[in-house]
Amino acid sequence: MGGVNTFPLPDPVGLGLLGTGLLGIGLLGIGLLTGCRSAESWAQEADEDSYQILAEARASLFGEQGSFRLEPEGVTLRQRILAGEELGDVPVGLRELLSIAASNSRTFQSEKESLYLAALDLSLERWRLSWLGSADGAANMDGIGNDSNEASGSLDLGLTRVLGSGARIVTSIGSSLLRFVSTGDGWSLSNDLSLSITQPLMRGAGRRVTLEPLTQAERNLVYQVRSFERFRRQYAVDVAGRLYSLMQTINELENQESNYENLVALRRRNEAMAASGRLSRIEADQALQDELRSENQLIVQRARLERSRDDLMLFLGLPIDTNLPLDRTEFELLSGEDDLLADMDLDRAVDLALEQRLDFLTSLDQLEDSLRGALLAEDALLAGLDLEASIAAPSANDTALKYDWRTSGWSLGFSFDLPWDRIPERNALRSAQISLDSRRRSVEAEADGIVVDVRDALRQTRNAHQTWKLQKGAVVLATRRVQSSRLNLDHGKASTRDVLDAEEDLRQARNSRAAALVDYSLSRLGLYLDLEALRVDEEGISLDPVSLGRLTGMSSVRIHSAVYVAGSPPLIDLQAPQSPYAHGDHTQ
Repeated sequence: MGGVNTFPLPDPVGLGLLGTGLLGIGLLGIGLLTGCRSAESWAQEADEDSYQILAEARASLFGEQGSFRLEPEGVTLRQRILAGEELGDVPVGLRELLSIAASNSRTFQSEKESLYLAALDLSLERWRLSWLGSADGAANMDGIGNDSNEASGSLDLGLTRVLGSGARIVTSIGSSLLRFVSTGDGWSLSNDLSLSITQPLMRGAGRRVTLEPLTQAERNLVYQVRSFERFRRQYAVDVAGRLYSLMQTINELENQESNYENLVALRRRNEAMAASGRLSRIEADQALQDELRSENQLIVQRARLERSRDDLMLFLGLPIDTNLPLDRTEFELLSGEDDLLADMDLDRAVDLALEQRLDFLTSLDQLEDSLRGALLAEDALLAGLDLEASIAAPSANDTALKYDWRTSGWSLGFSFDLPWDRIPERNALRSAQISLDSRRRSVEAEADGIVVDVRDALRQTRNAHQTWKLQKGAVVLATRRVQSSRLNLDHGKASTRDVLDAEEDLRQARNSRAAALVDYSLSRLGLYLDLEALRVDEEGISLDPVSLGRLTGMSSVRIHSAVYVAGSPPLIDLQAPQSPYAHGDHTQ
């Protein structure tokens, strides 16, 4: 056919073994490069990098690394319940609720994901400032119809890096094979080695500009670590509040049940005395009327308790119909005494909050971010002036990795971009300046808000303490009044209405005492949270002794003895659940 080779399958001559091998090796190499690592291995590598970054950041900020993991270890309680497992009789207290919430709460998981993503972003910015390698290849065969004219293969390896000064270094090694099949010639090999450096001299020059993405990513991680830590503390207080409120509702139900039983007994007594003519029917009906009213309140109170349980399950991320057996001793452990409050100095408390509040520290740092943003906007208005240098060497005599430097090409020069029209950059500058002023005002407003919050929290906590003491006294008086009215009723010196009123007042006094104790306990935790004096670790919720010393001027001995007394019962570390409900050994 006129000296032109044809290539029907199978190809006996044509491309030949070398061409076929080159094409096969190229395709095999592409397959290996894309398929040698699974998606799971890449995800595991991302986890390892992010966990290491988070451990370093937490150690730098709080002096300890923690044990952060994005996904809960093992099967969660929600998953086990949905799988049909039944809960045992192990009572659930505050420690267990925190373990359950840390593994099952949707809100908690969302916060963990935000923290993880911040570490992931930082790992990306660090990678961008390292040596970045690339490997590209191709294998081709060209022809018309059944005729193949040309076979080729290429492989390009490159390295790129951006230095802190803004210089960009690009180096590459390229190799290619070419064979004209129609002529039957051998393979032609060519290699190229090139190096180029571009150094900005005006716009975009310097570490401040070049490293800004890395700087911001590092600061964003710090912000997120602070945010997560404050969330943990707020979350612990929130869990405590929901638990104590639920137990308060249970206590009110029990008070209502006790009141109902007393009214039933009084109604039966009055009916018996009315039947014998020793008591008027009016007093018997009064007792019956109050009994019916109490029974209706009992129905309402039970419905309220069920609603509170449902809300708690929703908050914990458990199936709504889950019935956790609550540890009632948690309510009994609440103490209304706190010697620290009497010695707390308001001015010291305000200063401590402004110095330690994690959210306020982040606001101050974000003010610095806005300042850097304004400086970067100014840099964008400068003229562009870059120094550019490059050198390229071809291969020598078709020999791999051997280059002819005598024929290498090079270039050295400058490129510039005059700031002729910078309307977008001008507007960006003004926007950054306005944002800086706005951020400054926001920081001032936040500082004033913290002062108001601390003053109000201290005032409310002290008021709640006084209210609790008064309600304790009210219960004593109401109890004495019930006892006295019953004795007087038996001796004919009091009416049924006197007893009914005394019973109702006692019920209300007991409810008020429980409500005052819960309010005071939560106000106290809220105060220490506002001061950033709460700590949540493997020992539970405690108060920072250093912060307390600055607040009160108390001796270290008194402070250390009050660390757990002043707070609620110890809580476990949210990141290290230690509850049987977190590990599955609560099942029967």
